[in-house]
Amino acid sequence: MKVAILAGGLGTRLREETEFRPKPMVEIGGHPILWHIMRHYARYEIRDFVLCLGYKGDVIRSWILNFPVMNADVRVRLGTQGVEVLDPPRDETDWTVTLAETGATTPTGGRLVRARRHLGNETFMCTYGDGLSNVDLKALLAFHRTHGKIATVTGVRPLTRFGQLHAKDGLATRFEEKPQLAEGWVNGGFFVMEPRVFDYLDEASVLEREPLERLTADGQLAVYEHRGYWQAMDTYREAQALNDEWSSGRPGWLEPS
Repeated sequence: MKVAILAGGLGTRLREETEFRPKPMVEIGGHPILWHIMRHYARYEIRDFVLCLGYKGDVIRSWILNFPVMNADVRVRLGTQGVEVLDPPRDETDWTVTLAETGATTPTGGRLVRARRHLGNETFMCTYGDGLSNVDLKALLAFHRTHGKIATVTGVRPLTRFGQLHAKDGLATRFEEKPQLAEGWVNGGFFVMEPRVFDYLDEASVLEREPLERLTADGQLAVYEHRGYWQAMDTYREAQALNDEWSSGRPGWLEPS
């Protein structure tokens, strides 16, 4: 099975980092967040990736094309510039990566349209290049197949940005520091899609707007409710928090779901 990763956005809210590189290349623990996302899929034996490139896509191209050389000991013959990779990365050796140029300012749905020829005529997965989760992809796929809809989205309940006060008669009865949303679900990415989803997309489509709205109206969007770990990286503060998690040795996206 293939997974499309939307990796071409401008990342304007993370300008401290994205002025120089695309958001999927912002590092968590010395590795691009894109690597962490790909490793998550690889743990479920999904290792065929289609990266939908856009803004500063050349940085991602360089990372992929030079991955063995940059992540292993190498021997170089200076006269011929021959390079021998001495210890190839073991975990990534069976990954297949298609680099699909989808335009610097193309919206999310349009990126999928432009990458369609690389996805084939079969069920595929899709996610964003800036969010980490411990969602059980095997269970997600089984849920999608059981419900038989055109698309399934993973619904999540993220932590709120602010502490939550519970009050009665002017006094605080409980205070929770950044609790998880108690009601409702938000789009957490980690989609499963059938080829018929392209009937709802064109090159001007913003996936999260009309396409998902139409799928919902047609009863063709299933929601897999994920109650475990999920964290987007939209701001510099969130990037720092993810790095702190990695440094702790117990990052939430590696915990069992």
